[in-house]
Amino acid sequence: MERNREDLVWEEVSTEHIIQDKWMDFRRSAYRLPDGNVFEPFYSYSRKDYVVIVASDCGGNYICVRQFRQGIRKVTTEFPAGGLERTDDREYGAAERDGSSEDALAAARRELLEETGYSSDEWTHLITIPSHATLADNYAHVYMATNCHKVSGQQLDETEFLNVELHTEQELGEMIRNGEFQQAVHVMAWLLSRENGNTGVAV
Repeated sequence: MERNREDLVWEEVSTEHIIQDKWMDFRRSAYRLPDGNVFEPFYSYSRKDYVVIVASDCGGNYICVRQFRQGIRKVTTEFPAGGLERTDDREYGAAERDGSSEDALAAARRELLEETGYSSDEWTHLITIPSHATLADNYAHVYMATNCHKVSGQQLDETEFLNVELHTEQELGEMIRNGEFQQAVHVMAWLLSRENGNTGVAV
């Protein structure tokens, strides 16, 4: 018999904050399952919300960045992206949903400019979606920016080391198919941008 939505909820019965500092809240929890059994340990974490920008210039080229990603220990090609800045002293949490940070569109405009030196007046919100619904509580805010134009140099943070590249639609599609564009949310962003007529909301 199919359970209804309420029957599927796990009840958190205990939580230990293994790491809770400025940067993240890493937790070990015990949950009561729908059948009454208790499962532990279950590990989850909080990080801040972030934006991903599918940006293209006036010639239709896609503006990408290359940088090192520690998780897979590789230099990757991806779209410009970055976290929503918070007004408190934490680097994790629900961001604009708890009123403690800039709004997502402002973050997208800022990240595009800082990472690439490009700006745009034509923005479309594609989707806001959990970054990793099983393990994390943060969201990715995905935007498309068209007719971008170069207005400045990069304005990188002290830990940012990245190069800007322009790719045609064909090149980007081939990179994705060949496994050379390795950020899952960024691949989803690319696919949504191509169907923008059905999914996008201009902002």
